[in-house]
Amino acid sequence: MKRRSFLKNTSIFTLPTVLGGLNLAAMPSSLMSAMVSDDNDKVLVLIDLNGGNDGLNTFIPLDAYDNLANARANVIIPQNKIIGMTNTIGLHPSMTGVKSLFDNGNLSLVQGVAYANQNRSHFRSADIWNTGVNAGEYKNTGWLGRYLDDQFPGYPDGYPNAECTDPFAITMGRSISGTCQGVNSNFSMAIIDPNNIGGLNTGIEAALPNDCYGRELGFLVETFKKTNAYADRVVEAAESGNSMMAYPDTDISNQLKTVAKLISGGLQTKVFVLRLGGFDTHAEQVENDTTKGWHANLLEQLSDAIYAFQEDLKMLGVNERVLGMTFSEFGRKIISNAGSGTDHGTAAPMMVFGSCVNAGVLGSNPEIGTNVGDEEGVAMQYDFKSVYGSILMDWFEVEEDKVKALLTDDFQYIPIISGCSAVATEELVVQWELKTFPNPFVDHFKVDLRLAKSMTLGIDLFDVMGKRVKTVTRQQFDRGAHRVPIEASALAAGIYFVRVQVGSTVKTARMVKR
Repeated sequence: MKRRSFLKNTSIFTLPTVLGGLNLAAMPSSLMSAMVSDDNDKVLVLIDLNGGNDGLNTFIPLDAYDNLANARANVIIPQNKIIGMTNTIGLHPSMTGVKSLFDNGNLSLVQGVAYANQNRSHFRSADIWNTGVNAGEYKNTGWLGRYLDDQFPGYPDGYPNAECTDPFAITMGRSISGTCQGVNSNFSMAIIDPNNIGGLNTGIEAALPNDCYGRELGFLVETFKKTNAYADRVVEAAESGNSMMAYPDTDISNQLKTVAKLISGGLQTKVFVLRLGGFDTHAEQVENDTTKGWHANLLEQLSDAIYAFQEDLKMLGVNERVLGMTFSEFGRKIISNAGSGTDHGTAAPMMVFGSCVNAGVLGSNPEIGTNVGDEEGVAMQYDFKSVYGSILMDWFEVEEDKVKALLTDDFQYIPIISGCSAVATEELVVQWELKTFPNPFVDHFKVDLRLAKSMTLGIDLFDVMGKRVKTVTRQQFDRGAHRVPIEASALAAGIYFVRVQVGSTVKTARMVKR
């Protein structure tokens, strides 16, 4: 067995050490280190809302409240308890921290994020989000792993070296993150206990057998020895770093507090991956008082932790270096179930937070019909890969052509980041109007739109499960008014969503076929 193959195979596990008291998961050689480039010291913090967050009870569409209440009467938040965020969007009452974040101009809300041909399996959907691929594609590398491989080809060969002293990525928890899986190894290092970071210890070395197994085991022992140097760097940064904000005593808050300390302590890690689980709320999502319950507790933990983290970064003077983002494998269905819960759905909102975001709301509220289908999810507006790619472009200064190679040719730039040291990008937001008729329709309907300038137009038709059932057009349209007929006679009767993409903007319309 080649050493690289041996190392690659071991890198998918968190390896325990033989001596106790260790708080860093043992790092395979994949978890070497990285040097921040001279011209980019940016940090990305990912928070995985594992299980599929109910976006409709997180950011509540006030302009569709009556229809939403009709569809989920046993879980809906009472209107008089909702925190107003904008004229049309309300927050769950437990999210006072996010409200302050939004009021301070530190939040960009991206509406309706998903992928075409939605898979409602936890495992497969999480794999799609981690690898950054289309629903029908499979890759062994993560989206950030491919980016790091591109920046540091051949890794881990030649690492560590004198210039590279810190880990590329850190995952809080026992498992390294699939988002950071590279071609040869994973770029991520796992920290088990954020409250008690300690170094690794290889212990007393025993004699190794003089055979292939012994040679490979010896190589692994050498990897552990090298790991100690990186563990020492993490410990050094944690001890040198500071935290100036009072955080709640929750797991996600402790994780973010550790990240703030490591960054302020000089650790040059580029990516931190955190996890808050429990969002698979099929039953007992709420109590009799629907503002309370399992989901409310999770949202409160998340909201308070993010707010404390952002304020801490400001006080530490590193806020313009750090961007945060939440993601979840899917949203929930619009209609609730009989168990006071919600089932696997399609799209959901994403939060991007920091001092350099384009503060506000990207996209529009989901459209909720008067009669919601049993399987109906929130329609996709933005593909999650376009969110990833836009962050790579404006935060890590990756060229658009390379973003397309790393993620997808069908990349749509979204202006999520604005100000600070982000790369100036041509403004692509264009004001335009959309109308669809007739609705309901029988065999066909029309899309009317008016463009302020010549733009590439994309029109697709999706079913309630998030499957793309028809691609209507992908072409350049001139400035002015246009009418696009959409033939749908072959489709079964039911509910569909037409998605119209113009530049960096998207609009959707809910259509009913008789």
